[in-house]
Amino acid sequence: MAKKQLQVLDALDAAKTQWYHFTAIVIAGMGFFTDAYDLFCISLVTKLLGRIYYFDPTSAKPGTLPPNVSAAVNGVAFCGTLAGQLFFGWLGDKMGRKRVYGLTLLLMFVCSVASGLSFGKSPTAVMATLCFFRFWLGFGIGGDYPLSATIMSEYANKRTRGAFIAAVFAMQGFGILAGGIVSIIVSTAFDKRFPAPAYQFDKAGSTVPQADYIWRIILMFGSFPAALTYYWRMQMPETARYTALVAKNAKQAAADMSKVLQVQFESEQDKVEVMTTGDNQNYGLFSRQFLKKHGLHLLGTASTWFLLDIAFYSQNLFQKDIFSSIGWIPKAETMNAIHEVYRIARAQTLIALCSTVPGYWFTVFFIDVVGRFAIQLMGFFFMTVFMFALAIPYNHWKQPDHRIGFVVMYALTFFFANFGPNATTFVVPAEIFPARLRSTCHGISAASGKAGAIVGAFGFLYAAQSRDPTLTDHGYPPGIGVKNALIVLGVVNALGFLFTFLVPESKGRSLEEMSGEAEDEEAQPSAESRSARTASVQYEVLSPATTERLSGNMADTADDLDP
Repeated sequence: MAKKQLQVLDALDAAKTQWYHFTAIVIAGMGFFTDAYDLFCISLVTKLLGRIYYFDPTSAKPGTLPPNVSAAVNGVAFCGTLAGQLFFGWLGDKMGRKRVYGLTLLLMFVCSVASGLSFGKSPTAVMATLCFFRFWLGFGIGGDYPLSATIMSEYANKRTRGAFIAAVFAMQGFGILAGGIVSIIVSTAFDKRFPAPAYQFDKAGSTVPQADYIWRIILMFGSFPAALTYYWRMQMPETARYTALVAKNAKQAAADMSKVLQVQFESEQDKVEVMTTGDNQNYGLFSRQFLKKHGLHLLGTASTWFLLDIAFYSQNLFQKDIFSSIGWIPKAETMNAIHEVYRIARAQTLIALCSTVPGYWFTVFFIDVVGRFAIQLMGFFFMTVFMFALAIPYNHWKQPDHRIGFVVMYALTFFFANFGPNATTFVVPAEIFPARLRSTCHGISAASGKAGAIVGAFGFLYAAQSRDPTLTDHGYPPGIGVKNALIVLGVVNALGFLFTFLVPESKGRSLEEMSGEAEDEEAQPSAESRSARTASVQYEVLSPATTERLSGNMADTADDLDP
């Protein structure tokens, strides 16, 4: 037996697509635009940082970041993101989604600017301050994941909820694309204004002093979209589901949604009290009841996100290394520092334009048609297929005549990552957990993903090194090679396919139906209520009135049988 839903929540579930839906998508989506830009733009400038701060005039190759510095610069933002997802996910359930939503954006703005202003007289000092600010940048980005997903899911109607949440996440694709475009524009402008010879002709002259401004401008640009949307975030009302089901303020929920939907609602405080009382509605995250109801769901969302991000982030962060290994990007010594930034940015932009962005929007269009489960399963399957197709005949793809084929296959892995688990792992945790734990559980799932990203960022950096010590990058020990690293990523994707079977389908169902908040206590009685009803029945059977009635019936029967 289901509890009767609140009017205001019924109205949100049944609402037609309206202007406020698109406003919410843009406001939340611009945060994700900034997130993706800030997380991935670092991969465009790490080669430049190596040339500027770790130049060795005796080396035949341009300077590169030492292994520990490269791992820190690439991975420290993910460590901050992981911490932010857990902290702000928990805070969003304790204080409300809106109250902490603006704080994450403010933190992102300040730290984007500060990253570009990293200071110091020595390379160590510059890298240390850069890592410090990128950690806190990641901390703010981390908070955006659970809050944006939860807010969008609680605003959306149940018919197109998946598309709305996926559209917020799809802005990540535009952020990656913008990173490449900004880098192309800045590097082209500097290359024309400050021409320089290739490294092989003039080692010191190949990196002009003005190149130090390039990476700073690229990193600082991420602050602009954050600043543009801060005001609008602060104007958004708290979601009705948090106000009614967590804060238990039916009057405020009705008033907020009356303004949003332009319809008057009754407060229904009595109904809120009924919906939010009872053992079925008050269990905590670490309770046996949560483990029974949602334990496997949380394991499914966390494990699939973890496995996805190992592959997804290792591919994204180290595209330049993969493209260099097959010869799609020229050897570093044949270019000057600025032109190398341009070539890396061009490669990333082409991949984003041809596969990353389309993959996100395919998910938006089809997620409420075929469902989350089918898209995630399909995505992991094809990621596995294409990864093995790249890895097993890897020497074939290295031949000059086959490089375009490699790039096409590589792009298809990105397409099915985004038209697949990269989007669905973000959507589903915002739909299947109770309102009082929704942001926390999404944060846990997302943090698990970022743990996978850290494994990808740190692990792939070393694993993809050549097995021949003479062919490794300066300062790196021999690894297993790009071919074997791609095989490992294929196995990781296959595991993601299997763990997807732990994730439930939420297409077309209300949030309260998925989370169990719409269930009546009578539908799943507690042990105490069952015992009370049993005792009541036993008392009625043994009561004097019942005994007397049974005795009379037996006497009448005996008289009838007496001859």
